[in-house]
Amino acid sequence: MSDDVLSIIPADPHWQPDQAAADLAARVVAGLEDVRIDVTWRDVLTAVDCGDNLERIDCGLCGGSIPLGWWGDLLEAHCDSGFPTLDVEVPCCRGNTSLDALRYDWPCGFARFEIAVWNPERTWFSDAELTTLAEALRQPVRQIRAHL
Repeated sequence: MSDDVLSIIPADPHWQPDQAAADLAARVVAGLEDVRIDVTWRDVLTAVDCGDNLERIDCGLCGGSIPLGWWGDLLEAHCDSGFPTLDVEVPCCRGNTSLDALRYDWPCGFARFEIAVWNPERTWFSDAELTTLAEALRQPVRQIRAHL
C-alpha cells in the first residue's frame, strides 16, 4: 500500500525552530488534520522529495533537463548521511549550482526540520494555513507532497 505525505519545511533549509515553536506548529497542523503527524529535527540537511510525484527537474543555470536517474542516485548516495552541502555540479551543463536552486516539478526541498502529515485528506495546505504555520514557527515555510 502506498502513502501520501504532506510536509511542511522551513524556507531556509538550515533553520530549525525552538521546541516551543515546533510544538505550536504541530498543534496547528493537528487542528487541521486528524491523521498521523511526525515532527523531525535532523543534524544534517536531508532531502524532502516528492517521491513518485516527481516528473521533471530543470537546471537553473542552462534550463536543461536533468535526468531523474541522476536525482535518484544522488538521493540514494545521501540517504544515510544527509547532505553536508547543497553545492552540486549538474550533469546537463556541468555548471556549479545549489540543489535548492534546481526547478523541481513537483516541489522538492531540503531541511533540518520537518512536519510530516501522513495520508492527509487534502492535496495541499491553503495559503492562509501556510501563513498560520509560518507565524507559529516564526519562519517562512514551504510544502512538499510526496507519494511513496
